[in-house]
Amino acid sequence: MKLIPYRGRPLPLGPSLVGEAVNFALLCQHGTEVSLVIEPLDGGEAHEIPLDSHLNRTGHHWHIRLEGLPDRFKYGWRVNGPRGPRHRFDPSAILIDPAAIMLSDGETWGAKVETSPRTTRRRALFIRGPRYDWNNDTPPLIPWEDSIIYELHVRGFTCHPSSQVQHPGTFLGLMEKIEYLKWLGVTAVELLPIHEFDENDCPFSNPLTNEPLRNFWGYNSIAFAAPKGSYAFHAPRFGQHREFRDMVKAFHAAGIEVILDVVFNHTGEGDDRGRTYSFRGLDNELYYMLTPDGRYLNFSGCGNTLNCNHPVVRDLLMTCLRYWVGDMHVDGLRFDLASILGRDRHGHVLHEPPVIEAIVEDGVLADTKLIAEPWDAAGLYQVGGFPYGQRWSEWNGHFRDDVRRFWRGDLGMAGPMATRLCGSSDLYEWSRRLPRHSVNFITCHDGFTLHDLVSYNRKYNICNGEGNRDGNDANYSWNCGFEGETDDPEVNRLRQRQARNLFASLMLAQGVPMILAGDEFLRTQRGNNNAWCQDNPISWIDWTLAEKNKAFLRFCREMIWLRKRHPALRRRKFFGGAFHHADLGPEIIWHGTEPFRPDFRWTARTLAYALDGRQTGREPDCDFYVAMNAWQEPLDFRIPPSPSGRPWRRVVNTAAEPPLDIVDEADAPTVAVHSLTRLPAFSTLIMISAK
Repeated sequence: MKLIPYRGRPLPLGPSLVGEAVNFALLCQHGTEVSLVIEPLDGGEAHEIPLDSHLNRTGHHWHIRLEGLPDRFKYGWRVNGPRGPRHRFDPSAILIDPAAIMLSDGETWGAKVETSPRTTRRRALFIRGPRYDWNNDTPPLIPWEDSIIYELHVRGFTCHPSSQVQHPGTFLGLMEKIEYLKWLGVTAVELLPIHEFDENDCPFSNPLTNEPLRNFWGYNSIAFAAPKGSYAFHAPRFGQHREFRDMVKAFHAAGIEVILDVVFNHTGEGDDRGRTYSFRGLDNELYYMLTPDGRYLNFSGCGNTLNCNHPVVRDLLMTCLRYWVGDMHVDGLRFDLASILGRDRHGHVLHEPPVIEAIVEDGVLADTKLIAEPWDAAGLYQVGGFPYGQRWSEWNGHFRDDVRRFWRGDLGMAGPMATRLCGSSDLYEWSRRLPRHSVNFITCHDGFTLHDLVSYNRKYNICNGEGNRDGNDANYSWNCGFEGETDDPEVNRLRQRQARNLFASLMLAQGVPMILAGDEFLRTQRGNNNAWCQDNPISWIDWTLAEKNKAFLRFCREMIWLRKRHPALRRRKFFGGAFHHADLGPEIIWHGTEPFRPDFRWTARTLAYALDGRQTGREPDCDFYVAMNAWQEPLDFRIPPSPSGRPWRRVVNTAAEPPLDIVDEADAPTVAVHSLTRLPAFSTLIMISAK
């Protein structure tokens, strides 16, 4: 390989083709010596080209153009610079380019890549090849109000043998499950992090088996624009980009959107003990929040915090986001610990954070769904108040907690439960926001599954290797009378009923529902509420449960499609109040066990209401009547007239044995107005008026 160097140009950052040559550009503000290292893929001799600080530098941009390069090669940067507590330059390390869109040496899940405890052997990959043919792929652009999000882990969704896919644990394997997801009725998949990370960076072992644990979830990015090689079946042939795009294109053809979980609050480099991949060795004090004496500020709980609002870091993040949306066609972005994006370099909370404003105002991202996890690990909690909120939807932690507590039978929860079912106007209406800004969820990857929520009072995280100290202690769960798995039929019937109550509440609530993968057939993590390090059946989806719990799966699917059929459950605006439509009456009417006598006392454990289907803010719909009994005894509810005067049909009774727990609307039995309906303990009744 005979390389011919030229001065090059400072932009764009990263490698770019200039005819047959390749231009390389790197932003390094404090570095004093920079070299480009080229490594052939066949393991041959590496070429190191020192850059001249005058010839190959423009401001803080180092650059060089090379002729004579092959179509495929690995490369990295070697950087030296000043010493000091805020700098971590290491000229012995070869660094990953922050602009890298593909990394080497990560194509096999679980393989030990690193040979040094402090540096990496991973390199950026450059592949010169034909342009990808998207075949005029376009985003589904599903309205927020009509969205139903399904959160899943690419590997965990199909790596269990029961998945019966040809390419388990990969983007291809996920494509094989698209027909199932269409059948289920979800409109978007939200993928846990698919950016490159090191699954072997977990420091813990299972104390019961001494088996080393892995970073299964992947919230430890080392390259923000590079899809994880081991999630691609074709990664050994450098096919991760094509495979990811094929997956997105297939989801779009099925009318399903793809949302990525992006981790911009910290990196996989950790604290002082962590491995240097890129940012620490390029410009430690630029990329990270530091104390004056060089210690890492840790608002993420993961050892470091990215200095997101520095102009250089902000530009890098924006370039990555534009790449995922513009080049990889993703439809949405969920920002992990998004409140960190609102802190300055000292950790102070900003009123108008520049990086959040840049995301909101960016033209490429204008149609992209933006979701914030509106808190961080240092106590900043911004549910309902995330900056530039009219553009952002938020994970609604209040919804999760209040719905769990209501169905557990806690005191004082009837009022909060009513507010959550109405779209959480207390959180969002004051800032002129809408129900769609609330992403409602009962469970997510972080915490109990739905099955475990009704089966355990306590967490069981011993196998995580942290003495059961990790994971949240406030789960608001209830084991229904027995801790853990049981053969007691009464306990199991109550658990199934409670799970139906929780899932029905999610589908009835105004806002955007999000489902955790496997909850629809009661997947369990055996009481582990922090399974980030469990690359085993604790985290893998066991598809045999879809058959074992097929009655519950049917209930969940029918509830999803019930929601999709009825715009009354998918309002664009909050309810207008009793005098919003004086000619029709209120849009929502609150009842109790007796019509028009709601009970919001501290001791109340019931809720009943009716929706006027003529006032959906969209096309006219049927009326709805919902009654919920979270008391430990059965109660009689007197059925009120429907708002439009049409007769009622009973569609859902979570206390009934399947298949009578949910029936087709056309076959649903009629229920007479003013009749008494006994609602067993911990059950939900849903009636729909005739069309």
